[in-house]
Order: sequence, then C-alpha cells, then structure tokens
Amino acid sequence: MIMKPPFAQKRPQIFTHHGQDRIDDYAWLKDKDWQDVMRDPDKLDPEIRAYLEAENNHTTAWSDDNVDLRNDLLAEMRGRIKEDESTVPARDGDYEYATRYEPGGQHPIFTRRNTAGLETVLLHGDKEAEGQSFFRIGGCTHSTDHKMLAYAVDLNGSERYDVKIRDLESGQNLPDILPDASGGMAWAADGETLFYTILDENHRPYRVMRHTVGDTIINDAIVYEETDPGFFLGLGKSQSGRFLEISAYDHTTSEVHLLDARNPKGDLRVVAPRDTGVEYQVAQIGESLFINTNADGAVDFKIVETPLDHPGRENWRDLVPHEPGRLIRTLLEFKNHLVRLERIAGLPRIIVRHVDTGAEYPIEFSEDVYELGLIPGYEFETDILRFTYSSMTTPSQTYDFNILDQSRDLRQEQEVPSGHDPAAYITRRLGATSHDGVDVPISLLYHKDTPLDGSAPVLLYGYGSYGMSMPASFSTNRYSLVDRGYIYAIAHVRGGTEKGYGWYLDGKLQKKQNTFLDFIAAADHMIEENFTRPGRIAIHGGSAGGMLVGACANMRPSLWGAVVGEVPFVDVLTTMCDTDLPLTPPEWPEWGNPIESAEAYKYIKSYSPVDNVTAQAYPPMLVTAGLTDPRVTYWEPAKWVAKLRALKTDTNPLYLRTNMTAGHAGAAGRFDRLEEVALVYGFLLEVMNAP
Repeated sequence: MIMKPPFAQKRPQIFTHHGQDRIDDYAWLKDKDWQDVMRDPDKLDPEIRAYLEAENNHTTAWSDDNVDLRNDLLAEMRGRIKEDESTVPARDGDYEYATRYEPGGQHPIFTRRNTAGLETVLLHGDKEAEGQSFFRIGGCTHSTDHKMLAYAVDLNGSERYDVKIRDLESGQNLPDILPDASGGMAWAADGETLFYTILDENHRPYRVMRHTVGDTIINDAIVYEETDPGFFLGLGKSQSGRFLEISAYDHTTSEVHLLDARNPKGDLRVVAPRDTGVEYQVAQIGESLFINTNADGAVDFKIVETPLDHPGRENWRDLVPHEPGRLIRTLLEFKNHLVRLERIAGLPRIIVRHVDTGAEYPIEFSEDVYELGLIPGYEFETDILRFTYSSMTTPSQTYDFNILDQSRDLRQEQEVPSGHDPAAYITRRLGATSHDGVDVPISLLYHKDTPLDGSAPVLLYGYGSYGMSMPASFSTNRYSLVDRGYIYAIAHVRGGTEKGYGWYLDGKLQKKQNTFLDFIAAADHMIEENFTRPGRIAIHGGSAGGMLVGACANMRPSLWGAVVGEVPFVDVLTTMCDTDLPLTPPEWPEWGNPIESAEAYKYIKSYSPVDNVTAQAYPPMLVTAGLTDPRVTYWEPAKWVAKLRALKTDTNPLYLRTNMTAGHAGAAGRFDRLEEVALVYGFLLEVMNAP
C-alpha cells in the first residue's frame, strides 16, 4: 500500500548571525519545552507529535508491505545470537563477577560467584524492566567491601539516570535514589560513600556529588563543579583502587583531579591544570603517575612519568617518546606492568612494558585486518591481562594473556548458533586516493562467491568525527546482507584516528570537507576497481556519520543507490548556534563556534546537510530519530526530512521513523534493537533490488 507522504507546514523564522539572515521553515518542530520532553515524552507539543506520528504511519505503511522480508532478516539475525550468552567472569577478591542473559531475555543479568561456586543474581535486568516501555541500565558497580551495588537506570532513553543502591546481603534496594545522574559512579574505599555525576537543566554533566549510604540526598556534598559549559565531566577510579579520578575535558583539552579513595571527604588534587590543546590520561602505579599526553607537540601522544606527590607538568619525564604515525590510544596499569593500546599503520596493537626494567614487547597477531580491545577487570596485583580479538570474518575471542611467560588462554569465543564458516568469506583492505592525493583505507567483507564484475551492491559505512576509529571487527548482523550478495565496506575517512591523530585533525573544523571527499573517493575507487557501479552503492551512517551521508547525498546524489541516516546530526549550523542544547558548547572545538566566528559560520553552512538540500533528485532514503535523544535531538532528522520532501524533484521513497519511546541508541532490548536493524536492511534490500 502506497500512502501519500506527509508534508510539514512551513513557518519561516529568521535567524541572524554576522549580518546574515537565514530562514528556517521548520524551526517550529523543536519543542519550546524540550527539556521537559527529555524527562517526560508525554509533554511533547501535540502538533509536533501529530507530524512525527504521521511520518511514522507513512513508514509503517511501507514496512508492512515487506514484513515477510523483515521477519526473515529478524529470524536470521536472532539465530546468530547465543541467547544465553555471558561474559567471562572477572575476579575481585573472593568473588567472580559476570554478566549473562537468559534465553529470550532482552536485558543483562549481573551475577557473582563465591569461592564455593555459588552464583547470586545481583541485578536481573529483565525483571527490573517489567512494565516499562523503555529500560536501560547505564552502569553497575559494587562497593569495595562487596556489600552494596549501585546501578543507574534510564526509563525513557534520555540518558538522564536514577542511581539506585542495593544491599547485597538482603537483596533489597535501599530508599536512596539519586536523580538526574549521568550514569558515572565510583565507590570510596569505606564501602558506604558513593560518588556520582549529575546533569544540569541543559543535560550537561556538571557536578560530582558525594553520597553516604542511608543518608538523604539533601545532605549530598558537591565535590567538584565544572563551571565551563564547554567541558564534559567524567568520573572513574584508578585500577589500583587507590584514587577516584574526576576528568574535565572537551575535544582538545583535559584536566584530571585525584581524590584519595581512603579519605572520601579529603581534598582534590589536580594533576596538571588545563592548558588549551593539551590532553592527557593518567595511570597510577605505586608512587608514580604514567600519563598519556599530546603535550609538547606530541601529536600522536607519548607517555611520561611523574611523581605522584608532585605531578605537575614541570616534573613530566618522557618514558615512551612521541613517534609520528604511532597513536597511543589508552593505558592499562598493573602493579608491575604498564599496558598500552596503540594504532600504527591502521592496525591496533598491544604493548606490554615492565615498569621497573622498561623492557617491553608486543602481543602478535596473524590476520591482515583485525580489531583489539583491553578489558580492565578489577584486580591490580595480577600478571593476567584480558583482551578481545576479532576481525570482519573472525568472531570475537576473549583471551587471558600471561604477562610473564607470554602464553595466552582462549577463555571464550563468540558462538554463532546458526553457524559461521570464516572460510566462506573474504576480508580485504583497499586504498582510495582522495582529492588531495591522500590514501584512504577501506575495509571490505564479502562472500567468496560474490561476483566482482561491477554488479554487486555495496553498503558503504562511515563516521569520521571526534577521532573515533571504525573497527574492522566482527558483526553477525551484516551477514544478512553479505549472504545476499552485498559487499560490506567501511571507509576509514579523515576525522577518525585510523592513521594517527593527524588523521583526526585533518577532518575537523575548517578541514571537515576532507571527511566527505574521502568518503566519495572510497565509493569512486570501488567503482574503478569494478567491485560495483554508480547507483549500486548504499551509504549508511549514524549520529555524526549521519551528517557524513547527509552531506554526501547533497554533493553526489546520483552516485548512491540508497541513503540511511540513523539519528543523523544534520542540522549542524542551527545546533552549533544554540547554546542551550546539551552538546553545543562542548562541540565547538570539533566543528567551530559559528556564533563568535564568521568564518566558522560560513564554513559550517557550506556543508550542513539541512542547509544544503536543493531542488534535485535524491536516492531512496530512510531516516531514524529518537524522541528523547539528548545527543542528536529529534527535530534535526525531522527538519531534514521535511525540507527534502519540499524540495526534492524525484519520486523515490523517503521515510522517517522516530522512536517515540527511546533516545540516541534506539531500542534498549537486544532483540528489539534487531527489529530496527531489520527495518534498515529490509529497506536496503528492497530499494537496491538485491536478491
């Protein structure tokens, strides 16, 4: 059944910056009381709700017509999931903590075993979620004495959590409920003092609070308050458990404060005061701090050592010097060893360093393209390092690595119940030449029987912002496309850090166009190499990746066979000019400040997808949104679709689906999320006429 698509009313509003007027016909789609909507979605303006529901009905009418395909996809994807999957238990003293699922269960179950092997369920996600239209556990942490459990719950997808505390001896929740939290929590050493982070009215984490178990929240003390709205706030704990770590940071600058976990009412101590452009991350071993930093021009970061009692920059001593092209991503500390995860030549690697001797070695792997992850665990005085390994054809593997004898124990391999034969698939790494001669890596996955004669459809995925690398890791879902003849491709465009921190710097601010041109170059290269042809490439991106595909849809619409933008950041200029929105001031170092800078205003306007929709033919498009999304607010994709409907000259399908009970990450349940993936894949298979 084909329904006439809804059209949003035009209600022009004029916005003026730097002497320029800009008309926004759809600004009315932003609820004037959006902060209240984040707390209670029922408060959404009825007229806005009616429009969003009309778009949803239009999408539903289409999706009902391909329900059989979506059901097939859903069954396939669910069949690849081990329904009673669990994590490898992590030891902490006399207990082992783990997370598992029950068959048919949507939410995680947090458990522990004692030395006798007796399992206790600490928190049963499915039971906690009963009766809720949305439920997500944002964090879960036990006290140092193993008597208490603090966990954060989001009931509407807005990422505004209630922190609850459970007595693990009785299994009952205490009356303590800590509202308006961001989800970050850390216990002091006494087992009765909990630190947590709260959000301001504009949804920004701005205070670290101290709560005593059993006390009323009006007595909670402010430990730290961030007064700069451009800075995020993070809360964690050192691997040794000795210190709480409070991090203030934006996309270019960081500042870390330490608090002795044994003295929860003690004073904070800053490691190094913030210095614009200087980022750092700390690891504490004994009486030293080991700091991963870009100070002193170390673009790809270096590691310095400094005394714990005098940690300032004047005492920083280079330990692992800066090496251009070797990006040091993160540190993990143990009593006798410092482990770092770095990326070189586009591939991750793990390096183990003995603290006393300085001797170090890499952990070796054989595949050409793969992904690694470090798992911190709870123990500090151990010689066992836990990490994960996967590739686009190899399911995730969890290893315990003995640092002393360099042996590795495969503790768990991801099971694919419906079966998976790695030999049936091929993964490759290509290099595309971008507009300025730069080589852009592309990771490919396809079935060995897929013809490479230009006929295959391609799903090209990209992100390219915030320095985030797109891992060439294993995903069961994408095999529903690959087994139907698709080539799955990831374009590692500038704006990420796949080729070092300079790769990120060359894809932000006034160099943002490189991200889009790299992506287009990747598509053109796959055509030149006869993998596919124009009109057979579907492009897919979410959040800032949605901005990427939105910009590319405007720039080269005839190149694409379909466009999927999930919670897409597409109204960049408007958002960056709105100081009340959650992420605007913290995002200026990434995009530029168009309020203060006419140059930034002009540049952002030149690529912002909403601002560059024109009267031209566009490919079939599917756009998703989350009503309570605090990261990419629902009205951004809604305005994009409204403007596309008004201006595009084609009759290709255009669908907007807004999840009215979820936020940025979509549905919370693991199987509910599969339904959203099936919607996307069903759309691609239909409009691309793939088998």
